[in-house]
Amino acid sequence: MISISIIGVGNMARALADRALAGGNAVEIIGRDPVKAKELAAALDSATVGTAGSVPAGDIVVLAIPYAGAKAVVNDYGSALEGKVILDITNPVTPDFTGFVTPEGSSGAQEIAGAAPAGAHVVKAFNTLFSDVLAAGSVEGRRLDVFIAGDDAQAKARVSEFVESLGLRAMDTGPLPMARTLESVALMQLGLMTRSVKHTNFALGVSIFD
Repeated sequence: MISISIIGVGNMARALADRALAGGNAVEIIGRDPVKAKELAAALDSATVGTAGSVPAGDIVVLAIPYAGAKAVVNDYGSALEGKVILDITNPVTPDFTGFVTPEGSSGAQEIAGAAPAGAHVVKAFNTLFSDVLAAGSVEGRRLDVFIAGDDAQAKARVSEFVESLGLRAMDTGPLPMARTLESVALMQLGLMTRSVKHTNFALGVSIFD
């Protein structure tokens, strides 16, 4: 069993929490609005509610919030995140889905890592899955791929274990700078959603041929 704390109460938070609980993990829901956090926890099976700003109970802390507020949240928690794996699922894209709000050559995950305490390890994952697809968990019996990036091998192994517990397939793409590529993939998906597919019921994955 893996213990996770999810900061956020939106669609991705709900989808992740639901799959995590189904996989036998312990889930803590944390929100700036305690009423919404309690409502989400009550809608789930056996999730607990944490207090914003206090030390999260989970070994893995999921940033299931818009990127615009992610760095501020990490700064607010400060040393409370010491020793935690910070799971960044955000996408730092512009409102019109045509570019990024991060500095040239950087990524959302790297910016968040810069705000995190030295003893915390940031891992990028889940940013290429839409919430409704994540909630479904598989496509025609095939597991969804979750692409991950991070600098700490143990942190990535922990996140991979968590991903597998959800019935998904972890695909390690390399060190944290690879988050730039993963965020570009997400931007491409948003472009497809807007201009070609016209909905979010799709996912990108890897086919491995023998």
